[in-house]
Amino acid sequence: MKKIIFLLPLLTLLSCYDAEHNCKDFKTGKFKFEFVVNGVKKTTVFERKDGIEIETFEGKTDTSTVRWVSDCEYILQKKHPKNMAEEKAISMKILTTSKNSYTFEFGMVGSDQKQRGKVVKLD
Repeated sequence: MKKIIFLLPLLTLLSCYDAEHNCKDFKTGKFKFEFVVNGVKKTTVFERKDGIEIETFEGKTDTSTVRWVSDCEYILQKKHPKNMAEEKAISMKILTTSKNSYTFEFGMVGSDQKQRGKVVKLD
């Protein structure tokens, strides 16, 4: 019984731990996102500032608008979609941050399917 009484305050403290969220540090800057597709590592580099995100992937550059919903959530919308899939907005949510990176969750707006990734700030 004494062990339970001792562990209860410790568990309470641990459950109150909140992941670091310095999302404002990542609203602007140059970033890199690496991911694997069919066993092949891919890299995209993008720069975000003043409501615009310019992304370069496999030699192609694309521009999206950025609408911040909160300090840690934003919506990306392609400015010049090439097909119906690109017309759909993407919801981005920063989950945790560190000094020069953040972990995020993303998916099409309105969809329950989400994926996660990690972005590194280059400057």
